[in-house]
Amino acid sequence: MKRIAIGVQYDGTAWHGYQKQDGGQTVQDQLELALAQFATVKLATTCAGRTDTGVHALEQVVHFDTDLSRDAHSWVRGVNAFLPPSIGVRWAKEVVSDPEGDEFHARFSARARTYHYVLYNNPTRSPLLAGRAGFCFRPLDVERMQAAVAPLLGWHDFTAFRAAQCQAKSPVKLMHEIKIERRGELVVFTVTANAFLHHMVRNLVGSLVYVGTGRQPPEWLGQVLEARDRHHAAPTFMPDGLYLARIDYDPKWQLPLETTSPLPWF
Repeated sequence: MKRIAIGVQYDGTAWHGYQKQDGGQTVQDQLELALAQFATVKLATTCAGRTDTGVHALEQVVHFDTDLSRDAHSWVRGVNAFLPPSIGVRWAKEVVSDPEGDEFHARFSARARTYHYVLYNNPTRSPLLAGRAGFCFRPLDVERMQAAVAPLLGWHDFTAFRAAQCQAKSPVKLMHEIKIERRGELVVFTVTANAFLHHMVRNLVGSLVYVGTGRQPPEWLGQVLEARDRHHAAPTFMPDGLYLARIDYDPKWQLPLETTSPLPWF
């Protein structure tokens, strides 16, 4: 059996998240259907990280096992021929075990994950950005938000930013970096951690917006973190502007990961 890794990009607006559900309206359902049509056999897939309804991916990493012999180009072009326009395979690579017998796994081999949240900051919403960016009509002070994130870096219990239905075994995660920058009327949040809890990024963005609009002071975010109580944080922000941007792996796997930026089509 060969283990194939693929990079998948999708617009999540029309889909009920990544993970399979009854009804087939998820990215995984569509991907496995396309794989079965191309390979003429069912292939079970494993992803690096699930995304919710309305959330997009610039580069989701997925693996599956097969005894079929196809070159990388064939997997890309063949599977894409059966996918809807909003989902596409960007690359494919056979991943072999290393000399120590370590086997690649899309989820468990991941070292870190990066998300972008793109927020349109203007007094009036733009219909052209519906489903592509979050929206805040009040002016946002980026410097205030930047001053608020320092307490979140490093190993912490992120219970305060965890959805009630989160199934993660532990709320303790390693936050590598949080960057906030303004690009004209867009404010882009880039968050990198070893792993994320359910709704964690959207809950962080919602709380940062409270700081950016002056509703809370910058030091409030650290207090929320220490409280370890979801009720102390801001409401979960809309999914529209959230993008799974990158999954980091050991270079030994030699995956053709793409350098992705938020909304590269702008």
